[in-house]
Amino acid sequence: SGNDNSEALPESIPSAPGTLPHFMEEPGDSYIIKSNPIVLRCKAKPAMQIFFKCNGEWVHQNEHVSEESLDEATGLKVREVFINVTRQQVEDFHGPEDYWCQCVAWSHLGTSKSRKASVRIAYLRKNFEQDPQGKEVPIEGMIVLHCRPPEGVPAAEVEWLKNEEPIDSNLDENIDTRADHNLIIRQARLSDSGNYTCMAANIVAKRRSMSATVVVYVNGGWSSWTEWSNCNARCGRGWQKRSRTCTNPAPLNGGAFCEGMSVQKITCTSLCPVDGSWEVWSEWSVCSPQCEHLRVRECIAPPPRNGGKFCEGLGQEAENCTEGLCIQDKKPLHEIKSQNLETPSEIALYSGLGAAVLAVAVLALGVTLYRRSQSEYGVDVIDSSALTGGFQTFNFKTVRQGNSLLLNPSMQPDLTVSRTYSGPICLQDPMDKELMTESSLFNPLSDIKVKVQSSFMVSLGVTERAEYHGKAHPGTFPHGNHRAFGTIQARNKAMYIQNLASISTTSELKTTALFGHLGGRLVVPNTGVSLLIPHGAIPEESSWEIYLAITQKESSLQPEGSDVLLGPEVTCGPSEVTVSTPFALTIPHCADANPEHWNIHLKKRTQQGKWEEVMSVEEETTSCYCLLDPYACHILLNSFGTYALIGEPISDCAVRQLKVAVFGCLSCNSLDYNLRVYCMDNTPCAFQEVVSDERLQGGQLLEEPKLLHFKGNTCNLQISVLDIPPFLWRIKPFTACQEVPFSRVWRGSARPLLCAFSLERYSPGTTQLTCKVCVRQLKGHEQVLHVQTSILESERETITFFAHDDSNFPAQVGPKAFKIPFSIRQRICATFDTPSAKGKDWQMLAQKNSINRNLSYFATQSSPSAVILDLWEARHQHDGDLDSLACALEEIGRTHSKISDITETELEEPDFNYSRQNGL
Repeated sequence: SGNDNSEALPESIPSAPGTLPHFMEEPGDSYIIKSNPIVLRCKAKPAMQIFFKCNGEWVHQNEHVSEESLDEATGLKVREVFINVTRQQVEDFHGPEDYWCQCVAWSHLGTSKSRKASVRIAYLRKNFEQDPQGKEVPIEGMIVLHCRPPEGVPAAEVEWLKNEEPIDSNLDENIDTRADHNLIIRQARLSDSGNYTCMAANIVAKRRSMSATVVVYVNGGWSSWTEWSNCNARCGRGWQKRSRTCTNPAPLNGGAFCEGMSVQKITCTSLCPVDGSWEVWSEWSVCSPQCEHLRVRECIAPPPRNGGKFCEGLGQEAENCTEGLCIQDKKPLHEIKSQNLETPSEIALYSGLGAAVLAVAVLALGVTLYRRSQSEYGVDVIDSSALTGGFQTFNFKTVRQGNSLLLNPSMQPDLTVSRTYSGPICLQDPMDKELMTESSLFNPLSDIKVKVQSSFMVSLGVTERAEYHGKAHPGTFPHGNHRAFGTIQARNKAMYIQNLASISTTSELKTTALFGHLGGRLVVPNTGVSLLIPHGAIPEESSWEIYLAITQKESSLQPEGSDVLLGPEVTCGPSEVTVSTPFALTIPHCADANPEHWNIHLKKRTQQGKWEEVMSVEEETTSCYCLLDPYACHILLNSFGTYALIGEPISDCAVRQLKVAVFGCLSCNSLDYNLRVYCMDNTPCAFQEVVSDERLQGGQLLEEPKLLHFKGNTCNLQISVLDIPPFLWRIKPFTACQEVPFSRVWRGSARPLLCAFSLERYSPGTTQLTCKVCVRQLKGHEQVLHVQTSILESERETITFFAHDDSNFPAQVGPKAFKIPFSIRQRICATFDTPSAKGKDWQMLAQKNSINRNLSYFATQSSPSAVILDLWEARHQHDGDLDSLACALEEIGRTHSKISDITETELEEPDFNYSRQNGL
């Protein structure tokens, strides 16, 4: 066809002979967008004909559109030709290279060819090859966000957005966006925190990457130490402290808190004030001309020191030295008449009276001393601690029936009852017998009876009913860092001990807050007990002051038979509150919840004070729902009240989980060190109670608590202290191993099980203690706590008490109390509440969240999905594990490949971005 076209060209043109065609416009590279054809144009002079050739083949003449004109300057013929290229033509071409076209122009001298113009179909894929990833970087650190845009023709150009605003690197020298589409911030500033998005665009479309949250955090730094405080003891040994704060700088955006101690304490000694006392009077001076003589005394026996009081009274005394006979009618003595002088008989009378008075005084003194020597006391304190420093024995004995000093006057005398307390009695002055003690002295197990033959503890046993015991509560007495109570006279010691038992502790841990239609969450700090009020449970325009409390005193619930109480007694109220959707109550438990070994029940206290069973955890019912996790039970309820979990062991393999913790503190005798080993239910509230008591007693946690699996096989619990360094420490005789009966541990009590050990160092220079505390059940599980500590508080490493310290947020009201943003929650409920032929409805949502039984309960709810999500909120109050929920939704198949595709619009909502920062 090329030859035909050449022959059809005119034989002559008005142009200079010998001129080849010159291209004034050549076809350019083009992109086909969607289905729109592109136009290629070619323009040359002088040209008799112009034709396009595409992919080596001539384009048909009919597809050419040609225009002719004359160049007025040269008179040469100018020809311009157009052709259309469609998407179909490009897609149908399968060559080794891109689709191309070029134009060929003819003149009398010959032909000229233009450049090859490629024609490509433009596109931009949806998914980024690499999305930017969120980062947490320290201040002044480098931030590098990688972005590889989707594949596209032509290649996409990349732009970065921060909080939806474009970033111009030309305006900020600290930011560079030129390096292979990456965003580089050389030195992070606090203002660089935000949500960063990579935007890719070409002539076809724009694409957004996933947003990457960048958090610039600041690690905390210590301030300077304050000055040392004054010594807290006005007299004698005490302590002074200094402190610093983590504010230089304060941690920000999740930065690490300062390492080390915020408070340092050192011992100090204050000089005790000494009150002054008079010396004896001096001899009378000689009689003065004024008929007076003087005597003096000084306040030097001893003189007042260290702020002590000065002596009361006068330091000088004057008397008439002639008994008033010196002056009469203002006349000198030698002028007084002789008849006024006393006769010798009167002087003898005065002398006789004086002697009689003196004799009576001596007789009275003798009678008083005799009566004191015959006096009898009702309490003997058998005391050898001044010599041994050991544990002491109180023997309470009756001497006469009417003695008012008896512990209980109505109790029949029992000369066999004696009691050794587990804390030390330290005698500061053996002569005065001053009783100095810590409160642990009055903290024995309520039913432990100790028989003592010497000043040391000899044996430890537990009786079903002790002949005498006082219920004493720790933390109810004056406490300090090894401070004494003060002097107690020996006659009043027994009565003082009796009175201590009557002091009670706070009976409840309680949290309250005002809730309305938006709902919220109540938490009793550091106890594992919480209450979730769902959004909409309380009617609109209504609000209630709702409370959540734990009963600390002895529970009124007395388990029957082999049943045991597995957690705290929890009260939520007020009882008159009505809710339209169930609320979630979380109660921790200490059972190894294997349904083959335990049958666990939920019980509720009635208004009459009786307990009635609500349901068994494995029971199918529509009135309430119990979900048993390894360490807590999450209960969906419709009415407020007092609830408790009861466990019925089905076999000897039933396991009650105990937390074992060891605390220590210096005794009031500076050479002694007390170890206190607690075995308590593995619930946060039980540990919280122990921690509170130990804080009051000055105790320190010496090792991370460990978990002991205590089986219901009737075997006793044994606690022993091993590997005490010889030549440095010794343990008081017969106390290295203590055994507690099975029933005491298994049945539990209102007080945690406590065993105390007293260690003595040979030298005050010994400040390090290493030993092992072995806690084991005979024929059962064993745990060994390795104690390695400094007995000096300033050198001791602090051990964290609680993994989740929620004491700062006991109540959260409204949207901030929930992990799932409300808009996302509504979308999930709307999706899964609708029945589906494929079974992808709320039942699948329940199954993916490990809710496999009693589904009839959810079927009775107006929105089953909402109740399932409420249960999810209760289970994940600490971790906020939105990733697990996202995975569940992906597996069901109702979502796209990523949780963000639930709805693209929500990606830009603040609530959703906030939730992603918290784990989604």
